[in-house]
Amino acid sequence: MVEIKYVPTICPYCGTGCGLNFVVKDGKIVGVEPLKRHPVNEGKVCPKGNFGYQFINREDRLTTPLIKENGEFREASWDEALDLVANKLKEVSDEDPNKVGFYACARSPNENIYITQKLARVACGTQNVDHCARICHGPTVAGLATTFGSGAMTNGFDSIKEADYIFCIGSNNMEAHPLFGRKLIQAKQNGAKLVVLDPRFTPTAKIADEYVQFETGTDVALMNAMIKVIIDRGLQDEEFIHYRTKGFEEMKETVQKYTLDMASEITGIKPEVIEHLAIEYASADKAAIVYSLGITEHSHGADNVMSTANLAMLTGNIGRQGTGVNPLRGQNNVQGACDMGALPSDYVGYRKVKDPETTAWFNDYYSGYGYEVNLPTTPGLTLVEMMNAAHAGDLKVLYIHGEDPVLSDADVQHTKEALANLEMLVVQECFLTDTAQCADVVLPAAGWGEQEGTFTSGERRVQCLHKAQEPPEGAWLDWKIMEEIAVRMGVPRPLFHYESAEEIFDEIRECAPIMAGMNRERLDTPEALHWPCPSEDDPCQPLMHKEKFAHPDGLGVFQALEHKGPVETVDDEYPLLLTTTRILFHYHAAMTRRCETLSNEVKTGFIEINTKDAEARGIINGEVVRAFSRRGEIAIPARVTDDIREGIVNIPMHFVECAANVLTNSDSFDPKSKMVELKACAIQVEKLDEVVEMKGEVYKDGTDTEIKAENMATTTVKVGK
Repeated sequence: MVEIKYVPTICPYCGTGCGLNFVVKDGKIVGVEPLKRHPVNEGKVCPKGNFGYQFINREDRLTTPLIKENGEFREASWDEALDLVANKLKEVSDEDPNKVGFYACARSPNENIYITQKLARVACGTQNVDHCARICHGPTVAGLATTFGSGAMTNGFDSIKEADYIFCIGSNNMEAHPLFGRKLIQAKQNGAKLVVLDPRFTPTAKIADEYVQFETGTDVALMNAMIKVIIDRGLQDEEFIHYRTKGFEEMKETVQKYTLDMASEITGIKPEVIEHLAIEYASADKAAIVYSLGITEHSHGADNVMSTANLAMLTGNIGRQGTGVNPLRGQNNVQGACDMGALPSDYVGYRKVKDPETTAWFNDYYSGYGYEVNLPTTPGLTLVEMMNAAHAGDLKVLYIHGEDPVLSDADVQHTKEALANLEMLVVQECFLTDTAQCADVVLPAAGWGEQEGTFTSGERRVQCLHKAQEPPEGAWLDWKIMEEIAVRMGVPRPLFHYESAEEIFDEIRECAPIMAGMNRERLDTPEALHWPCPSEDDPCQPLMHKEKFAHPDGLGVFQALEHKGPVETVDDEYPLLLTTTRILFHYHAAMTRRCETLSNEVKTGFIEINTKDAEARGIINGEVVRAFSRRGEIAIPARVTDDIREGIVNIPMHFVECAANVLTNSDSFDPKSKMVELKACAIQVEKLDEVVEMKGEVYKDGTDTEIKAENMATTTVKVGK
């Protein structure tokens, strides 16, 4: 008799946190259905949510540890692999903990992430632990923590439906966060005006009431000019400024130079349009700001974020439904990874490493059974700094849990050189990703649907995951792998032993006051809970900063900010400015490119180029061209379009055979958050001297990956000199 059951879970793609049901047949996941009573997606689902389960039972799942010898992998027993990793970690951390680094996985449950940072800190004594928020929303954490005292979304997703005016900048919700995009449509139906600002005429811009195209990386100049208009016209909220903020006068003085003409010259937006935006935003009763990676992935990303906070505080658009500063998280659990202390400056719950009392508390909490923990109060290295340290020979071992920096980090060549320079690279993964192929040891882990735990969405909603099938034989739970490594390093087993993910979460609650009230009974409902949740009788609502900000004195802090612009500017040799994006059908390659339905929709990458820029180069839509920067070059199909600003080109980041990050720049980064400038680098695009065809699927079943010269283009155009 066939057994079919439904198991509730949360989508593993973007940070919206949609509810799904696994369809399980005879113990195997065979499909998903949207969870109809889930408050976020309300029974709707995007293409990734609908078909993204197809990677789970692929034949190329890792099921045995791999050890590299003489440049080739061989299969190994778990005991051999764990001993090898533990011995090397202990050897190097005993010599100098600063020479060991850990990347946590923002696609993994909170419980696994918590154990990753615990392994780094307790077993290795290092604060060198980070995750991919550093290169997506690191500026959000840094910028909003500086201004508001908390680096998270200020409102729940549904709040947007109560807005009168929505200022959406650098965020293509209809592709990157489709179910939040649905809420924008609902807000419009409720009477809100949606204004979208972006260098590209994106699918989100196409549903806007007003679209404003502007130059990449000029956000601070734009918002400073808007602030000046608001102040000059007396449209600011004087009462809010007086009672709830500080730093206003310094900020006011700084923006005085940002006249409409000056800002227009920088941004490419007409002066009257900037003035119009400022007046409309300030005049709305409830105005909300929505942003994403379009303003964070810059060398001044934290400044961009703080500019949005300045606008919101100036007009009192914070602490109320329908208002707020709303960053949309890119990955399903990137918010949770920050919450869990996978940050070199923060323990779980954003308790600060640099605070001696806090570090002493964790040293005491993590010690026992004759084992003493003595962590430094100096923050560790960020993800970017660890990679640079590896490149320089100053980092010896890097443990990567579920991240794929060879695809996602800026300047692929620099990343590969850094990884090759390590004494040991350990990768804990479900598939032999591009990064795993560089590893010395690969540890096969359980994946989505094969373990219990929690994800935290971009609105700080902590939601339960349920196990729907067993992992493939030979793959282990992440936290079990790390328990065994810690024990082999000499940590007493009781300090790392748990019977369940729920036990791990109970420890998280003890360490993080913002989650203390989140018991399993309260979490395991479709509504779940939002942090801060300090007690079990707290309602744990999504709206933050209602009466005071999260700083000790309760005040928001205005920031005086200057326009900086991209570090790498265009010139005669590299006259086009490259930006990068996600697209509707794809995520990181290890997942969606193993989903046949999604892969068939868009088989490879493309470069969007303005019609005039293409004509000047003799480029025809669909032909494969050469794109190159100071760091490397790729062959990639051209998508000629008027939907992108002249002088700017765009490449989706998902496709390793024409990887955008071969071109991007890792040298320039935000001093406040260490964000590299993924959204702006100078490149050139040229015709190729010969016909190149690219078509087909990237990943085949089996233990190897295969890159074919195949492509989404429906026609191949003969090209010549």
